[in-house]
Amino acid sequence: MPRSVNSVASRARRKKILSKTRGNFLSRKNVWTVAKNTYEKGLTYAYRDRKAKKREFRSLWIQRINAAARQYGLTYSQLMGRLAKENIGLNRKVLADLAMNNPKAFEAIVKSVNK
Repeated sequence: MPRSVNSVASRARRKKILSKTRGNFLSRKNVWTVAKNTYEKGLTYAYRDRKAKKREFRSLWIQRINAAARQYGLTYSQLMGRLAKENIGLNRKVLADLAMNNPKAFEAIVKSVNK
């Protein structure tokens, strides 16, 4: 009895991976084993960097808040401590956006905690 290899499914599985590695350089796009390794490594990087992206943005927001707060004679930690004491529940993303795009609103917040 001949061996059954289910070539339709095998080809479809390979084609799916090879289509996802389009645009890669040299054999990374068309050699099955290299393309499969490239694709799997890319998924690993994507998972890792979804977490890293959150850390990088938080760091950026803190830098922006610190720079804006220092214009009013406060450090980042002093500002955040006073915001917590006054129960002003603005997160870092919003504060950084106000500091960049609406300095007057940020100034009003700083003045409200500087009383």
